[in-house]
Parts: sequence; C-alpha cells; structure tokens
Amino acid sequence: MNFFRRKTTWSNAEFIWLKLCVGSAYLFIGTQFHDFFEQYCLIIISIFSISVIRTLLLWFKKMETGNKK
Repeated sequence: MNFFRRKTTWSNAEFIWLKLCVGSAYLFIGTQFHDFFEQYCLIIISIFSISVIRTLLLWFKKMETGNKK
C-alpha cells in the first residue's frame, strides 16, 4: 500500500489531463441517459481514452522520478 502514500507535485499543465479525463468520463456517463448527447458518444469516448492514457503516463513518469531521488 506504499503506492497510495507517495506524494507527487503536479504543475497546472499536467493537471489539465486529469481534469479532462474526469470531465469526459462524466460526459460519457451522461450520454447514456440523454438522447441529445448520444450523437457525440464516439467523440467523448475518444477524448476519455486519450486523456486516460496521457494521465497514466504522466503519473508513472512522476512515480519513477520520485523513486530515483
């Protein structure tokens, strides 16, 4: 459980990817309940997938640099 206790610092530019990931997940959940957003489902899934991958890569990169210090 040492993974959850590590502290990292995020710049505002790096934090945007996490916000984009969470926001697109909320939009994707919302598309399942409203017909208006149904036509945008593929775009929202694409944004979510890209932002998840980018966020995880940034997080793992920060964890590796934290281990080297």
